[in-house]
Amino acid sequence: MVTIAVKGLSADLGGRAVLTNMSTVLRSGTLTGVIGPNGAGKSTFVRAILGLLPALEGSVTIDGRDIAGLSPRDIARAIAYLPQGHTLHWPLTVERVVSLGRLPHLGPMSRVGEHDLEAVRQAMIRADIVHLSGRTVTELSGGERARVMLARALAADARGIVADEPLASLDPGHQIDVMELLAREARQGAMVVTVLHDLTMAARYCDRLLLLDRGVLVAEGTPREVLSAERLRTVYGITGYMDMAGASPMVVPLGRYRDRQEQG
Repeated sequence: MVTIAVKGLSADLGGRAVLTNMSTVLRSGTLTGVIGPNGAGKSTFVRAILGLLPALEGSVTIDGRDIAGLSPRDIARAIAYLPQGHTLHWPLTVERVVSLGRLPHLGPMSRVGEHDLEAVRQAMIRADIVHLSGRTVTELSGGERARVMLARALAADARGIVADEPLASLDPGHQIDVMELLAREARQGAMVVTVLHDLTMAARYCDRLLLLDRGVLVAEGTPREVLSAERLRTVYGITGYMDMAGASPMVVPLGRYRDRQEQG
């Protein structure tokens, strides 16, 4: 179990305010989606809660311990991080790439032991990539690479996972695979946080949503509580078709919103 508590968090990039007075709590057993338009501060938020970006104001704690007092290794053992990109330039085998997820548990001169190998094996099973273990990562498809990078995060055997835009550049089938994997990890007790742009995926798979707009947390709660036609207009500047009542929620953007004064 792991809990991240964020209180009054503010951060900037290059002197420009990116997050302002943000407070929330991220808990185990929950898949939390971080949504909002481009430039809303989503990636800055996940970097800040991992200690990768210093806070101007406020605090972030992991299980009551201030992140400022934790080493990068301590944070990595508690929270596995999957950054944007999935860029893999070195011709390593899949098993070798996944084993890199064990680095937070190894000393400078340590070698991978039986416990580490078992963690790697279990991570590949959970990500359904055992059949790819001997393949070279640079030869894989985008969807396969995405699952490899998720397996690397899982191999850390951390109590939480933070994934920044894990659906980028994936086809619909592989997007579903990734979201089902993240949802399954949350159901099994992990704290899972993911940055998303696809609002239907967010509505369908996430337990909670954090909606950011220009660095401010404007709404949080269940997808049905957060996603509304009004917020599509005011935050995203769009109109859309929405069906949040059924078992498979749907949000389909239709066009840019123009108020009556602009139209007439």
